[in-house]
Amino acid sequence: MSAPSLTIIESDVPPPWQQMLSDLITDPQELLSLLSLDPQEKPLGLSAAVQFPLKVPRWFVSRIEPGDWQDPILRQLWPAQEEEIAAPNYVIDPLEETRFNPVPGLLHKYTSRVLLTAAPHCAVHCRYCFRRHFDYAGNAPSRTDWQAAFAHIAADARIEEVLLSGGDPLALSNRQFGWLLEQIESIAHVRTVRIHTRMTIVLPQRIDAEFAAMLGASRLKVVLVSHCNHANELSDESRAAFRALASNSVTLFNQSVILADVNNSSGVLIELSKALFDQGVLPYYLHLPDAVAGTAHFDVPIPDAQALVAEMQAQLPGYLVPRLVREEPGEDSKTRYA
Repeated sequence: MSAPSLTIIESDVPPPWQQMLSDLITDPQELLSLLSLDPQEKPLGLSAAVQFPLKVPRWFVSRIEPGDWQDPILRQLWPAQEEEIAAPNYVIDPLEETRFNPVPGLLHKYTSRVLLTAAPHCAVHCRYCFRRHFDYAGNAPSRTDWQAAFAHIAADARIEEVLLSGGDPLALSNRQFGWLLEQIESIAHVRTVRIHTRMTIVLPQRIDAEFAAMLGASRLKVVLVSHCNHANELSDESRAAFRALASNSVTLFNQSVILADVNNSSGVLIELSKALFDQGVLPYYLHLPDAVAGTAHFDVPIPDAQALVAEMQAQLPGYLVPRLVREEPGEDSKTRYA
């Protein structure tokens, strides 16, 4: 019998956040009804909704303004017809990640760090996601299968940092996450674990006391990179989550994606940087969108993005101005544009 998958829920009595995680809105009609939206104003992309279905925690929907199709959060979640328009140079794997996938569950793009696709699913489907076509079925190892990834890390002493991504690594239970963390801690030359997550924003209740304490007790330096694109996404609950993490010595950064008609104005980006800092988080990266099939309508031209960052630099201290970057396939690091 094969070993159980790491993503199987192991607790008979799930904590409140897991119950909330199971209460997802996946029916577009339900979302329209909850938000009092007229479907004629923004028709559903039927094939887009099948290929990359709607998924959003019911709690996070409360951050959306009812009746407003221009709401910046809604635009990130709704499977729109624009996704079905083919665009030149927009492809399934824009970062060519399959080239850097030597064993299931592991991506090794850069010399000193590797990425583990710790969970094959997220709490939310962001329409601009660069991994919306990723082969998660082939990258969801069981505990036994994970040993190949850990052996790859252990065999290369240059690897000092392990990134946990996905999917969303915080979709794992505390027990599952703790097991994964223990395996990484056992590799002596690994010094840092970096967690990339949207959960601190879309379901901040995920950061319970047990999880925060687990990170605080680790021998590794723990960095958490939150994904927040608009100040409207932040809440009292996210503030509490970040406070719990910071009190357990977790270093907090944020990365955003600059998205047309979501946050492509200097005023919105300045407000976001200030709001993040108010919650104890430093804005680190502002990503140009990746050219993944189905996302061309989110594109912001590089000169326009550079102009916005220049406006931010004129009004904010340097530590609140994120680096404008894009990840180019095959490059040794992200390409910086401002």
